[in-house]
Amino acid sequence: MKSALQIARAAYQPKLPEALKGPVKVQEGKATQSVADRKEIKELFPNTYGMPLIEFVKGTKKKVPAFNVSVILSGGQAPGGHNVISGLFDGIKNLNRSNRLFGFLMGPSGLIEHNYIELTSKVIDDYRNTGGFDMIGSGRTKLETIDQFESGLKIIRELGIKAIVIIGGDDSNTNACVLAEYYAAQKYGVQVIGCPKTIDGDLKNAMIETSFGFDTATKTYAEVIGNIQRDCNSARKYWHFIKLMGRSASHIALECALQVQPNICLISEEIQKKDMTLDDVVTYIAQIVADRAADGNNFGTVLVPEGLIEFIPAVERLIAELNDFLAKNGKEFAEVAPAKQREYIISKLSKENAEIYASLPEEVARQLSLDRDPHGNVQVSLIETEKLLSNMVGKKLAAWKKEGKYVGKFAALHHFFGYEGRCATPSNFDSDYCYSLGYTAAQLIANGKTGYMASVRNLTAPATDWVAGGIPITAMMNMERRNGKMKPVIQKAFVELNGAPFKKFASLREKWAKETCYVYPGPIQYFGPTEVCDQPTKTLQLENKNAFKK
Repeated sequence: MKSALQIARAAYQPKLPEALKGPVKVQEGKATQSVADRKEIKELFPNTYGMPLIEFVKGTKKKVPAFNVSVILSGGQAPGGHNVISGLFDGIKNLNRSNRLFGFLMGPSGLIEHNYIELTSKVIDDYRNTGGFDMIGSGRTKLETIDQFESGLKIIRELGIKAIVIIGGDDSNTNACVLAEYYAAQKYGVQVIGCPKTIDGDLKNAMIETSFGFDTATKTYAEVIGNIQRDCNSARKYWHFIKLMGRSASHIALECALQVQPNICLISEEIQKKDMTLDDVVTYIAQIVADRAADGNNFGTVLVPEGLIEFIPAVERLIAELNDFLAKNGKEFAEVAPAKQREYIISKLSKENAEIYASLPEEVARQLSLDRDPHGNVQVSLIETEKLLSNMVGKKLAAWKKEGKYVGKFAALHHFFGYEGRCATPSNFDSDYCYSLGYTAAQLIANGKTGYMASVRNLTAPATDWVAGGIPITAMMNMERRNGKMKPVIQKAFVELNGAPFKKFASLREKWAKETCYVYPGPIQYFGPTEVCDQPTKTLQLENKNAFKK
């Protein structure tokens, strides 16, 4: 049974850039190069390297032969995925009513295992403007072996598929690029197109202004943080430590801070830049707690990025050595009795890292040694950084109190907001943006492109003025260490400390720390004045110099 909101959202018609509303033609820009490691990337991707940027402009109507397309949802969920598929479906049907769309189920494994469904209008219409990835499911299988590529080719040939659209984050789109290169090298005639998805916001550049899902997720988190801050300001007796999604970058924490104005927001990139120790971070928080207590305010909010601990330089070096060691010696480590694992690791690390590991609370040290993610990295979401910080702040305040310093009363509560934002009903912005990305992917396919990521930019302007096109995935790539080996991957975008969003935050944080300046955004707005419903994130508004004012 559908809720009233689902019924109402089904009737919402996403907006499109003006250039996509009719026939298009390709306007090619300059040839591209990878962001780094150009020699290595070019050697690995000789067939898809150096392609030009693409922009779609108004064209003349021409007959397009019928073709079939497939789509894969890859990696973690992000609001708007269903609208990418809806836009892709409408886009190919607009080109030729005989075109068909197939969805591979549960991520890339569906392609390898030939598990699929045909996506008809009856299926699509039930999922328009809805959150989640449940239309076809998602998965984290990595497409990286020739056996996988050849297995996928069999079903591609059987279904007469011209192109695969892979909707995913940086790693998923890296896999899309590898697949595109292989099929191009073998001259199989199968196109591969990527779409930029991740709520973390770390897949972006000049052509990809934001990844889809970031807008909805941050507004969802901001709503809940605002609720907590209102409770905090009402009870006036708790410090709330709130960990937020964002393993590799602090974009979510920064955007939420700009929306809700917390007392403290830690930015991992700044902590790394300043070479701060864990004790430096704890002292910074404790001092603000004490200063607010002196004003009679024994309450506050602290936003903590999920990946913070990896950005503390000394801990980062420890984790890097742990990752390499466990990649090579995981089997031996697994055979060590749990009670002796801490001692075993200390005996295997370098002197500096062994000392740091030994100094960590036992629970945190244990969490650093847990099973790695598919990329061989520590699973930072399992590390309760918010509890580690509040515990250490409490100890620091107790020590100051013994020295005679007034620190007031300190009581902490903890929260982790992650899954709450991944499948939320997409905002108007994400509904429009994702639909446009899907439509753009359809045009990239129709124009014979492969190894491209769909791009829609100029996003702070009205949707009709958005610019649609494509960027070669190789243009975003560099070489990074994964599972102990150097591999080509899309370069992550970190919070720029010289960027407008961080500068805005930095100019206000001292005031927010001392005063209670909370903002309570309330629920995501779908209906009502455009100045409420259709606003992009503050990050985008600050980054885009041409931001329009309503």
